[in-house]
Amino acid sequence: MQQISRSVHVIDHPVTTDALAHLRNVQTDTTRFRYYSDRLCTVVMGEAIRGLGFTESVIATPLTETTVQTLSDEIVVIPVLRAGLAMLSAALQLLPGSSFGFAGLARDEKTAIAREYYWKLPHIGPDTVVLMVDPMLATGGSICHALSKIVQLKPQAIRIASVLAAPEGLERVLQEYPEIEIYTAAIDDHLNEQKYIVPGLGDYGDRYFGTV
Repeated sequence: MQQISRSVHVIDHPVTTDALAHLRNVQTDTTRFRYYSDRLCTVVMGEAIRGLGFTESVIATPLTETTVQTLSDEIVVIPVLRAGLAMLSAALQLLPGSSFGFAGLARDEKTAIAREYYWKLPHIGPDTVVLMVDPMLATGGSICHALSKIVQLKPQAIRIASVLAAPEGLERVLQEYPEIEIYTAAIDDHLNEQKYIVPGLGDYGDRYFGTV
């Protein structure tokens, strides 16, 4: 994993490199897109929980007793709808004991401003680590809208996991919330006039859910 700054971590892994090649390809159909997305998101989510707290306990194996460590931090995963649901499967597999919230945010195609249409969170307190997941961190508008509400709950920490990020989105998020850590598989070149990430991979939600 490559640390671009104190807050931005780019996940350099053979699985993410290979999966991204397939996800970017316009010829990749829905079935294969979902397969490679799930593979990549599992790696991203695994890196995004690196460094969380553990609790030690003694268990019995079939041969003897041994000391083991299990995740102890209270984790709340918040997918940003709709595309964030594509990362839900990986989160459920890696963090089956976590709670989940949902932030429904729609981007206006003309202004690129996020509009909230659904908001449902579990309890978040000072012992909670919030992991926000959105595969495309483009302008940062949706993430910042959600963060403006979540920071008021004063969680222990907030992390963001994405597949692709644009420099413009990273800059905005870190300007407004410099304490937040961001984990992504790649930082692309720029946003185009329609605020899509370039080279990107198109609309993540449409390609994952087959609504192209």
